[in-house]
Order: sequence, then C-alpha cells, then structure tokens
Amino acid sequence: MTTAIPARRTRPGRSADGARAVNYVWLLPAFVVSVAVIYFCVGYTAWISLQDWDGISPDPMFIAFKNYARMFADPVFWDSLQHTVIFFVVAFVAQAVLGFVFAVLLHSKVRLAVVYKVIVFVPVVIAPATMAPIFRVMYTPTGQFNDLLGAVGLGFLKQAWLGQGNTALAVILSIAVWSGTGISFILYYAAIGQLDPEMIEAARLDGAGNVRILWSVIWPNLRGTTVAIAMLTAIGSLKLFDIPQLVTAGGPNYATEFLGTLIYRQSVPLNAVGYASALSMMLLVLAVAAAIILRATGRERSTTCLRPGACPRRSCCSWSPRSWCCRSCTRSWRWCRSRWRAPAGTTTRPCWRSPSCRSSSATARSSPSA
Repeated sequence: MTTAIPARRTRPGRSADGARAVNYVWLLPAFVVSVAVIYFCVGYTAWISLQDWDGISPDPMFIAFKNYARMFADPVFWDSLQHTVIFFVVAFVAQAVLGFVFAVLLHSKVRLAVVYKVIVFVPVVIAPATMAPIFRVMYTPTGQFNDLLGAVGLGFLKQAWLGQGNTALAVILSIAVWSGTGISFILYYAAIGQLDPEMIEAARLDGAGNVRILWSVIWPNLRGTTVAIAMLTAIGSLKLFDIPQLVTAGGPNYATEFLGTLIYRQSVPLNAVGYASALSMMLLVLAVAAAIILRATGRERSTTCLRPGACPRRSCCSWSPRSWCCRSCTRSWRWCRSRWRAPAGTTTRPCWRSPSCRSSSATARSSPSA
C-alpha cells in the first residue's frame, strides 16, 4: 500500500522574479538622484577641466590637458599637497593617541566622568566660523598665547605665530587636533565598551599588568576603529578649507595652503574655473586612492587556529575563553608566546571571533603541538 505524498503548497503572492523587479523599482529613484546629482557633476567637472574658462564667458576654449600640465608644474600645488599629507599624518596620530588615552581613562572608575566626556566632546560641535576669530586673536603677538608663555617663564618663545611660515602650519594643526579629538574619543570609548571582559580578565589572571593589557589585548582589538578614524582624518584632510581660510587665508606666502583653499583661490578670486576643475579632479583621484589604500590596510588578515607557540612570526597568540587564535600582530607575539598558556582541551576549538578560524578548525586539529 503506497501513501500518496501531498503536493507542496505554494505561498500566495508574487513570484521571485516579480519580487526582484519590484525591488529594482524601489531602488530606481535613489539611483536616478545619485546619477543626476553626483556622477553628472563629476563628469561635468571633468569636462570643464579640459577648457580654459573663467566661469562667466559663454564661449570656453577647449585646451585638452593643458590645465593638468599647468597643475603638475605649479609649485603651489605641490606645497598644498605636502601640507595635506603632513596634516593627515599629524592629525591622525595626535587624535588617535589622545582619543585612546581619554577613552581608557574615562572607562576607569573616575568621578564626574560625564562632565569630562562633555568637556572632551564640546570642541567638535563648535562651528569653525566661531572658533576661527578666537584663535586668530589668541595667536597674535599681543595675544593670550604669548601672555601664557610669559607667565610660565617661556617669554623667549614669544613670536607672531600666524605671521611666520614655520609656525602658522603648526597653529592650524593644533586647532584641528583640538576640534577633532572628540570624534576619536567617542569612537574609541564605544569600541572599548564592546570588548569582552572575559578576555581582559584572562590576561589579568595570567599576570599581565595594565600597560601590557592596553598594548597587547585592548589596542589590537581596536584595529577597525583605528582604520575608521584614519579614513575620517584622510577625508577631512583632503576637504580641509574652513579653518585655514578663516584663520590665515592660506598664508603667509602659501605656508598654510591646502587643496581646498587652493581650489577656492583659483575658482573665485582668480576666475580660473578650468584650472580649479582640474585641481578638483585631482582631489577626487586622491580621495579614491586614499579610501582604497586605507580599506586594504584595514582588512583583517586571515587567521588560523593553532596551538600556542605555533603562530607565524608576524602573528600573536590571542586567547579567548574558547580557543587560541593567531592574530595579525607585530610586537606582542613574543610575549604572548612566552607568557600565555591555553587551558587544557581548548587549543583545537574554533576561534570565537574570527570567521576564518571557524573554517580552519580542521587545520588546528591536525597541527602538531608546539
């Protein structure tokens, strides 16, 4: 006697192809707006960069790539590019270090932590148009900064900070670091709060001090946050305009000229719209290149679950409550290898964080003991 298998019931509604078509219809308005607003403007700017145009005359002259040749031969362009790179390096290092230190300190049990958080974050919400006149007055020869130097016995350092090329860029950097540290602090503070406390407790049980925990446990797990801060700093460096324009207007003698201020100077006061468009296209290329490089740098390398001591030279033995895992690390791998020991029966289990470790658990089981 055979039992008839009931036919599979079909769910009422549209088919898969129909649902997919409906999804495309919903995406169409956003796609049209993106193409019309973003890509059309980029293409139009690229077309203007091939012409000699003042932005007013109805008959621009097509000159092909002469604007780009002028750009590469312009020493002011190279100076502004150098200032942009210096700004990125200094601002990223200073904001990352200060933000990490503030986040660690405020994660400890300190009184009035909420007040300190507000004090650190307040400069972020102050508009550059508000802070620029204050700093411009503060750094004058008779300003408050020179008065402070004289009060602490450093009167020999008094000078016109905004009137000299070797100090004006440092002033711009100090203002940017002061106004942007709050962002890195918030990101690091949130990331530290997401760390597994069992990992830190395991390091403490194995005899690790506070400094070793910060350097070998907490800091490596904040790699994604650090890459995000680097991306934000790179974007801010490339589009920097308001602070140098309002404080020094790119001077003295182009000492604080950046790509943003150079584009403005060429397009508005000098009416060289074609040349400014070529500079804008170069800015776009640099932004895309920086994003690709930082994205590739921040991509976490593949990890493999191995027994303690069997990690590669440029990896670090990282322990979790479930397993050991080799993580990309350059300085703390010797300490991890010599100090940490995995509990019995946990060295061949999949890594609890990295998905690649889960897929390589078979390799861990077949790896020889170190």
